Amino acid sequence: MHNGRSLAAMGLNGNCSAQQHKSRHTNGLLHPNAVRLTPTPIPTPTMENQLRARLAQVKQEHLVKFWPELNTEQRACLARDIAVLNLDEIKQYFDRATISMNENSVKLDDRLQPIPDGKILSIAGTTEDKLNMYREEGLQQIGNGRVAVLLMAGGQGTRLGFDQPKGMYDVGLQSHKTLFRIQAERILKVEQLAMEVVGKRGHIVWYIMTSEHTKQPTLDYFAANNYFGLREDQVVLFEQGSLPCFDYDGRVILDEKHRVSRSPDGNGGIYRAMERSGVLDDIQRRGILYLHAHSVDNILIKVADPIFIGYCVKEQADCAAKVVEKSSPNEAVGVVAIVDGKYQVVEYSEISATTAEMRSAKGRLKFSAGNICNHFFSAAFLNKIGRTYERQLKLHVAKKKIPFVDNAGKRLTPDKPNGIKIEKFVFDVFEFAEKFVVMEVPRDEEFSALKNADAAGKDCPSTARADLHRLHRKYIKDAGGMVHGEICEISPLVSYAGENLARLVGGKSFTSPVHLCDPMQGHL
Repeated sequence: MHNGRSLAAMGLNGNCSAQQHKSRHTNGLLHPNAVRLTPTPIPTPTMENQLRARLAQVKQEHLVKFWPELNTEQRACLARDIAVLNLDEIKQYFDRATISMNENSVKLDDRLQPIPDGKILSIAGTTEDKLNMYREEGLQQIGNGRVAVLLMAGGQGTRLGFDQPKGMYDVGLQSHKTLFRIQAERILKVEQLAMEVVGKRGHIVWYIMTSEHTKQPTLDYFAANNYFGLREDQVVLFEQGSLPCFDYDGRVILDEKHRVSRSPDGNGGIYRAMERSGVLDDIQRRGILYLHAHSVDNILIKVADPIFIGYCVKEQADCAAKVVEKSSPNEAVGVVAIVDGKYQVVEYSEISATTAEMRSAKGRLKFSAGNICNHFFSAAFLNKIGRTYERQLKLHVAKKKIPFVDNAGKRLTPDKPNGIKIEKFVFDVFEFAEKFVVMEVPRDEEFSALKNADAAGKDCPSTARADLHRLHRKYIKDAGGMVHGEICEISPLVSYAGENLARLVGGKSFTSPVHLCDPMQGHL
């Protein structure tokens, strides 16, 4: 059934000429798997006059300065770019961005408080009985079909020297599995574990936010790999939005004579994208109550972690964050803290060195809750954010060197910052939560980011592989086995988080490289 949303509203506004998008409408969502035509407006003198008048109202009439020089297709392209802009919001965005930019240098020390002990659960300090209670609650919710995963996967692997979506990156494991495949198989495994508890298989819906540039390659990749064993209707792609780039006077920058300069609106754009694409409606229609949200580039992510979900459900939380203990006072990571009585992530640059180094009576850093982009949301909370509070999200501003068209119509690339790009961050909704809780997890079990090429020596393929190998050796040791050597990989289809390995490895000794393969392939 067609839900009446335009392709522009769905985020499919990247190309100017009429083109066919593979898409299939599934329950009101534009699911890219059949064919739909993107209409191209036919420019007319009336359109030009309407555009000039409308732009003049918001002091952006320079956007059509070169209209007389454009051909029909270029005019259609520019008209579409302008139509996608929310002109009524433009001045508000720039004004709020200016305020945010002026606040960036302000330290928050005097307004800052650490998370109270009663609001944070440490996995390391929690009894096995309690963790099992949370795990069972989470598996109950999964088995009853009430859990979905919200994946932020808009980025390309540019810094990895990889020009495809980062989720398609082969980290170099023995299995050559990509990030997408590893995470898909963890979903399959936790569904199976839930079925063993509940007696029926709940299907976890995987909502994947892509960008304009990664959406089609991501879709093609999933389709070519038969969705890695997931049902096709479990995988729902939707597109991240973008925001215009401004010069310092609040004028939207022209990237070309017929193109408005835009940049992705950050991972916090997920809330508006979910509302505009129909994802919020789909969540409600499917009866989903809880969502686990995370970024694609953590190789150790426990997707749809039943302990995390169970804890949040038991606590009746509407929003939560997983954190890891900061490795040192000067680790350049944001921390979850309380500012003026509200939870938020405080960036490293917003805290003085003196405050960052403060310690409790037990010797721990007072502000130690390192943010790892790993969150829980109730569906009701996401609905409230998407339909109401999204417009109040803080804007994060960066001064950038932005290519522009000069008065003569020539495209130039400046050698110093000439404008601003605006982003929203996914964690800036914490302050709107009525019940917010935090779970501290062991870094070596749950967090290893993949952001850089190996030359960086940190958060790179080599460190990601090493962290996974180390964790999987630990799983085997805890199950009564022994691994001699470094390389050790356990398929998610064999074990989600080290469970049920004793019958396979107990009392056995393995020599690296070790690879516990998928059940259908046997064990090496």
